[in-house]
Amino acid sequence: MSTATINLTIDDQHVVARSGMTVLEATKSADIYIPTLCYHSALSPYGGCRLCVVEIENMRGFPTSCTTPATDGMVVKTKTEQLRDFRRGVLELILTEHPHVCLVCNRNDRCGPFDICLRSVEITERCVLCPNNKRCELQQVVEYIGIEEITLPYTYKELPIHTNDQFFDRDYNLCILCGRCVRVCQDVRGAGTIAFTSRGSLALVGTAFDQSLQDAGCQFCGACIDACPTGALMEKKVKWQGAAEREVLSTCPYCGVGCQLKLQLKDDKIFEVIPQQENEVNRGQACVKGRFSIPEFVYHPERLTTPLVKRDGKLIEATWEEALEAASKLANYKQDEVAVVSSAKCTNEDNYVAQKLGRAVLGTNNIDHCARLCHSPTVAGLAAAFGSGAMTNSIHDIGEAACILAIGTNTTETHPVMALEIVRAVRGGGKLIVANPRDIALVRYANLWLRHRPGSDVALLMGIMKVIVDEGLLNQSFVEERCENFDEFKESLRAFDLDYVGQITGVPGEQITEAARIYATNSPASILYCMGITQHSHGTDNVLATANLAMLTGNIGQPGTGVNPLRGQNNIQGACDMAALPNVYPGYQQVADPANQQKFETAWNCSLNPTPGLTLTEIFDSAHKKQIKAIYLIGENPVLSDPDSTHIRESLEALELLVVQDIFLTETAQLADVVLPATSFAEKDGTFTNSERRVQRVRQVIEPIGKALPDWMITCRLAQKMGAKGFDFDTPSQILEEITELTPSYGGITYSRLENGGLQWPCPLEDHPGTPILHTELFTRGKGHFTPLEYKPPIELPDTQYPLTLTTKRSLFHFHTGTMTRKVKGLNNILSEELVEINPADASSLNITDDDMVKVTSRRGQVTARARVTEATPAGVVSMDFHFAESPVNVLTNPAIDPVAKIPEFKVCAVRVEKNGSK
Repeated sequence: MSTATINLTIDDQHVVARSGMTVLEATKSADIYIPTLCYHSALSPYGGCRLCVVEIENMRGFPTSCTTPATDGMVVKTKTEQLRDFRRGVLELILTEHPHVCLVCNRNDRCGPFDICLRSVEITERCVLCPNNKRCELQQVVEYIGIEEITLPYTYKELPIHTNDQFFDRDYNLCILCGRCVRVCQDVRGAGTIAFTSRGSLALVGTAFDQSLQDAGCQFCGACIDACPTGALMEKKVKWQGAAEREVLSTCPYCGVGCQLKLQLKDDKIFEVIPQQENEVNRGQACVKGRFSIPEFVYHPERLTTPLVKRDGKLIEATWEEALEAASKLANYKQDEVAVVSSAKCTNEDNYVAQKLGRAVLGTNNIDHCARLCHSPTVAGLAAAFGSGAMTNSIHDIGEAACILAIGTNTTETHPVMALEIVRAVRGGGKLIVANPRDIALVRYANLWLRHRPGSDVALLMGIMKVIVDEGLLNQSFVEERCENFDEFKESLRAFDLDYVGQITGVPGEQITEAARIYATNSPASILYCMGITQHSHGTDNVLATANLAMLTGNIGQPGTGVNPLRGQNNIQGACDMAALPNVYPGYQQVADPANQQKFETAWNCSLNPTPGLTLTEIFDSAHKKQIKAIYLIGENPVLSDPDSTHIRESLEALELLVVQDIFLTETAQLADVVLPATSFAEKDGTFTNSERRVQRVRQVIEPIGKALPDWMITCRLAQKMGAKGFDFDTPSQILEEITELTPSYGGITYSRLENGGLQWPCPLEDHPGTPILHTELFTRGKGHFTPLEYKPPIELPDTQYPLTLTTKRSLFHFHTGTMTRKVKGLNNILSEELVEINPADASSLNITDDDMVKVTSRRGQVTARARVTEATPAGVVSMDFHFAESPVNVLTNPAIDPVAKIPEFKVCAVRVEKNGSK
């Protein structure tokens, strides 16, 4: 984006605008209103409605301001009498497609039902019963242009109102055919669910063959609603509500994208959520969960509203004093008998005080969180290769890439807003290589799809790199000047000839060669990966392979390049930064380093344990052996989320004391001795750090539900109950101040600075702008380190007893263990149960048909679920989500771990599938 400026005169007002702006953008930047109905900031302008016409000195006619570039010295008029007359005529023509009465009606509360009112034409002032009243752009345009009487005829279209879809209704009687909904669905979201179904005077917006939105493949992102300038597309729960009384900007509590959302309130209650346009993360886009689910789970009647304490085997209500007294018994255990499990769903401030309590009060480094189960290989692998275990580039860099390798990520399902950048890159001419065993939505955009076998990623990537080296396509100068250990790495490539790689991966050699040439010859090139790379017994090797590939081609440190792990939860990055990990203090300062130990002992006024603690998987194994006897568990649900979950349940039941802090009585909380009710993100202040290292504000929107308290406050009160000092914080901003004093990468981040938008670490000083791209001149560790690799098969492969491979995945419509999303009626209506995706060839051999109930069995247990016969999953593989407690998939998964990162092998385990009775 250009930073150069130009000078214009608009309506006799001097305006300084950014070079490259259109006239409309320049006027908007100066708060000068020009009416428009087809323009939308997310879309390429095309001047269709003709309402934004202006007069420009020395230019003939009435050019459309949305398509006319602003130039230095330009003189513009927006309000002349000629323009008013022209716009009035155009608008009257537009209004032949829209009922007049909601725009010019004076009957107000004497009016009958709105659908009857629409058939009337003789009324003369706005109707307060318009479903989109006070929010309608068309009303605003009519007011501005000053239409008081409409002379052109209008006939009510008598179109059916579509009310059977989830979340929003479609009333095309109110449609003015501006095309914004169609264009945003196709051009921005890449969904193409809705389109113009006819042409000329018969033109209508709709789905193909008048299907329901769900049958037409709708993502229910809500972008069409946000683009609609009338009430034709409206959220069901917002109809008739009018404008919000106030709104509060906060950060989405779901995936690691960190979308900025405007929570709309009326009578101090959240009734709608709208994605914010003016930010560098989501730019006005959201997914179905962020757009529609938040009010329903925040106000759900099953929210925990009071502390619970187990007495005589039952959890009963207690006072905060009683609950904290019971929980404070954590302090009675030795440092090697107690553990703290923190949460990636909690704020940075929550995680900071949780790890501080573990280290400074309980004396233990047995501290971890769910990053162990998703991106611990990222932290280990990228830190070894680059010196920093985080996403190297920014989200909007992805859209600038000339080539994207998306490996082990189903981005459209797990990170829908980030996937829009992939679509943008492809539509801008970029190449896309998708490496995934499943036929995911990204495949339809791909230049090349590598359908490799689950667990064969190292072989695939090493094969690609061997072709690059053999054909001389590497960036020799980058390798020589900025990297080390290349010769040893090059030697390891000798084992990966194309025949060998093809045997392991199932990918033909010519496709591997094509992938190598595409990636190496189209720069800048970006690598995106997610848990398809990390959740393996060799996950760290997989991550190192992606780092090797980026260094080999010099795709590091520049816009549109990098190795970009996509974080699965809203604050996975921040929880790691805050040291909810067993081996580091905040900012990845090693606990075993005596200088770090002294630094934090001085700051916290205590003695600290210099021995790294147990990882999450080791904590539960030790609990099973009764070596860990007490756990303080915050905002996690391991009974559903962790592998071999029968073993996890047994481990928790073996504890002498389990304290769980959450917003719902989860499957894990039901096993607790003490349950502490926490607030949701909407009821507290704080910060989240998204995948691109951007620290953003979480703002309290409503008062806490019942007697719930913010997580940071509960932890501080618990620490004080144990007699600890250093937890007397009154606000989360005070906690962040302590964080910045001790964490160099966060040193320049303050709440006041975050009021203007997020900041990407490292941001060491208060005048530092943040760091959008890492490793621009030097790697954090100095030189990038190439790692020789060898192929290691998954721990558990199919055999005659368990002939199929199970791989896990996630759904767009649910999140993690469903603690929040399973409380949302619309999401459950779209996806209400677990589905076992099975290839037609395997289904046929097992006499299984679509919708049959099947039993899936592994060496660790069995579950039942409904079969979905589909070519999306390859032969020999079945795939399942883990969102449904009724079919707890992690009963099946393998707890075998990566020896470095200690992550379990969720993505590969051997199973058998059998038909299980009638449909």
